[in-house]
Amino acid sequence: MTQYFFEKPGHAALYQKYRLPSPNEINDLILNYLQTKKGKPFTLAVDVGCGSGQSTRGLTSYFEEVVGIDISEAQIEEAKKMERSDNVSYRQGLAEELGFQDGSVDLVTVGAAAQWFDLEKFMKEIDRVLKPKGCLALYCYTVPCILNFDDCSETLTQIIQDLFTELKPYETIATKRVWNEYRDLFDAIPFPDKARAKDIFITFKKPVSWFIGYLNSSVLFQTYLREKLEDAKAFMENTEQRLLKAMGVSSEAIVEFRTKYYCLLASKPE
Repeated sequence: MTQYFFEKPGHAALYQKYRLPSPNEINDLILNYLQTKKGKPFTLAVDVGCGSGQSTRGLTSYFEEVVGIDISEAQIEEAKKMERSDNVSYRQGLAEELGFQDGSVDLVTVGAAAQWFDLEKFMKEIDRVLKPKGCLALYCYTVPCILNFDDCSETLTQIIQDLFTELKPYETIATKRVWNEYRDLFDAIPFPDKARAKDIFITFKKPVSWFIGYLNSSVLFQTYLREKLEDAKAFMENTEQRLLKAMGVSSEAIVEFRTKYYCLLASKPE
């Protein structure tokens, strides 16, 4: 199903516009871990499931070479449209068949994409391509919540709960992995030296229209849209109006959001 959606240019463009970039806090966490476990030089980083490159671009200042890989050609094309450093490149490919030489990669990162992978095959490939002491970082985040509307916070919570109740029939194993904060992914990592960083809260400001776009770009809603076009459109329009009415703002009003990240870190043995 990921292939069906993320290969479509329209959905890839939505993803580029509304997905969250990797926050500095996550990049710092990963790079400090790599420094502790392996140390420099930082030669090659590979960002798997890179989508339209939001996470890939954050690595370019630290490595001689950064490669973003995604199964979707449409996503790769979106990534190539963005301004990028000379040391970053993108290519279409499978997470389970990365195509690098044995023991050649310092760091593999996966931002909000590992839930889609064949975990057994992916972990074998990671073991193959990482250098001794090389590191793996898998991270994801929860749905952003709207802050500083305490007088209607219960109403806002109910609106979002109603949204996900409507989308529940379209849940997959992948979305359940996200809800469970990658617990089964942690167990699947074959390296004994591994750790979980959780409850990393990031606050940011965006217009309400961004939040609606973010919800529209989700695979759950895109599945709903594919199967029940008019129902899905009407439901999202109603959700937007309920949010705006409860908050008493326009769709372009800038509001504060907060989301929770979690990150799995592991280092390959020598």
